[in-house]
Amino acid sequence: MMMMMPGNNVDPSVVDRLIGDVVDMFVPSVGMSVYYGNKHVTNGCTIKPSLAIDPPLVTISGYANQLYTMVMTDPDAPSPSDPSLKEWIHWLVTDIPGCGNINKGKELLAYSGPSPPIGIHRYIMVLFQQECGSLGLLEPPVVRSHFNTRAFARELGLGRPVATVYFNAQKEPSGKRKRNK
Repeated sequence: MMMMMPGNNVDPSVVDRLIGDVVDMFVPSVGMSVYYGNKHVTNGCTIKPSLAIDPPLVTISGYANQLYTMVMTDPDAPSPSDPSLKEWIHWLVTDIPGCGNINKGKELLAYSGPSPPIGIHRYIMVLFQQECGSLGLLEPPVVRSHFNTRAFARELGLGRPVATVYFNAQKEPSGKRKRNK
């Protein structure tokens, strides 16, 4: 029997292994708010893929004179039991001005909504502060599979994340079939 001590709160991203699988441990220093329609995304919540067809509204509370990069990936592609295509990149936006909406950044890779074929998938949005100003003419990934958030951040000198938000999604059942009587 596992006993929880009073006041011992563990970050859901640690429990769900996103810290470790996608990013290293970090201390959040910027607020990031994500909404699919009127549904506020909180760490570990469930979002139906049908609600996430269009890009979410993402706002950050970073520093106005700083630029940020946001990456959204699925570390469970094609299935949680066999993530042989991990990380599948769903969205990449650079040069996002602080204290604003992500739409003011440069969409390097167009948004592709969650479409998990099997099992419950984790979708993580990771925000990095750009240490050297604008990333300029950065080339988007050629393929969406086998993206590596850590390697991407290392190559661009982004350092550790400043914020993350993640949710879970699974394939929605198709409509009930009518039976002929």
